[in-house]
Amino acid sequence: MLDFTLTPKQSDLKQKAREFALKNVLPVAAYYDETDETPVNVIKKAFEAGLISGQIPKKYGGMGYGITEGVLLVEEIAAACPGIATSLFDNALGMEPLILCKNKKAKEKYLPMFAKKFKLIGFATSEPMMGSDVSGIRCTAIEDGNDYILNGTKYWVTNGGIADYFSIFATVDPKSQHKGICAFLVEKKWDGVTIGLTIPKLGQRCSNTAGINFKNVRVPKENMLAKPGEGFMLAMDTFSRTRPAIGAFAVGAARSAMEYAISYAKKRRAFGTNLSNFQAIQFKLAEMYQKVETSRLLVWKAAWEADKGMDPTISASIAKLYATEAALEVVNESLQIFGGYGYTKMYPVEKLYRDIRLYKIYEGTSEIQRMIIAGHVLAGYKSVMPSLEDLPIHRKKDPLAVKAFKKSTAWRCPICGYVHYGREAPDECPYCFFPKESFKKTT
Repeated sequence: MLDFTLTPKQSDLKQKAREFALKNVLPVAAYYDETDETPVNVIKKAFEAGLISGQIPKKYGGMGYGITEGVLLVEEIAAACPGIATSLFDNALGMEPLILCKNKKAKEKYLPMFAKKFKLIGFATSEPMMGSDVSGIRCTAIEDGNDYILNGTKYWVTNGGIADYFSIFATVDPKSQHKGICAFLVEKKWDGVTIGLTIPKLGQRCSNTAGINFKNVRVPKENMLAKPGEGFMLAMDTFSRTRPAIGAFAVGAARSAMEYAISYAKKRRAFGTNLSNFQAIQFKLAEMYQKVETSRLLVWKAAWEADKGMDPTISASIAKLYATEAALEVVNESLQIFGGYGYTKMYPVEKLYRDIRLYKIYEGTSEIQRMIIAGHVLAGYKSVMPSLEDLPIHRKKDPLAVKAFKKSTAWRCPICGYVHYGREAPDECPYCFFPKESFKKTT
């Protein structure tokens, strides 16, 4: 039985996040967007309020939140500021490899600390010359006694300039592609770790993004999260559990764009009446609402699958793909309703427009999601209907066929679908002219 009712705890958590967003995030969003800074003090307040790092299992001192609780929190914070929300919840992305890995000692060492202390952890697969193609990692990890030596650069690292720890994906052999990929938990304070300048961006300016360089960084084997050959799957498993959150970012931001448009349409007058009285505007608002609601349902489904222990990969890709593209459409229409004012910095729509644009890119571009979904459709999806050449035939639909060929064999052309009745197939199809040997017996 389907049930979309949130538990009392989930409802309380959602309300708590909403109040936090309105009180602590929304008032500072425009300022930090203008200064291109990340409000670390706000992130710390969120930690103290129990709104981040909640997915740490209870056995390690955490709150044991599932993916569903995570997407509820994400939507509310992203509605106030997508950029600050990104930095707030990147801890979930950075910590997921540690939670999913098989290294019990690393979990026992770091997870209790992350649960008790305000520490930020970043996630790094991308490099200056590699983004969605995780198998193309060039950052090397060379075994040396009880350590691995890291050399290379990771790029596009959210919270790279403010994080204390990093989940780093590297390779023992760049030529071996995914077979050589491994993963480590690296501390920023270690010798040889250098943080690059903050990367200037179009949007998401309230979220710090930087590169990290490793020069002969010695990482003890006890900090290995995935052995060579296992790192690629750890990254993919991480994405399948964090992509629903990207969809939730999009839902929150799109919801705000819609709400701003509703508010403006009800107050702005043109041609002697409010904009909201024009059917053209009503249709835009209806489309916005439909896309926000549909996106949220897809996100919740993916989160539910992950929390039930199911493989959420396909649902996560669908949620991420649809919600992020729908969000861009929603904010674009919102800006259109605002007209020239929407193009100014006096109203928040232009910031949302800049912030939302990233969602189609990070944690796997829309193109990557389409590849994942297409692969499932072509190789994993199980059809209910029979194949075209095996479609059943109802002979009574053709009186001539009933009279002349009631007991004859039916032959179907696999190209155009024409059905021939007779002891043998025709020499060629009378419609598409394919030869006799291409016909197939059917029933």
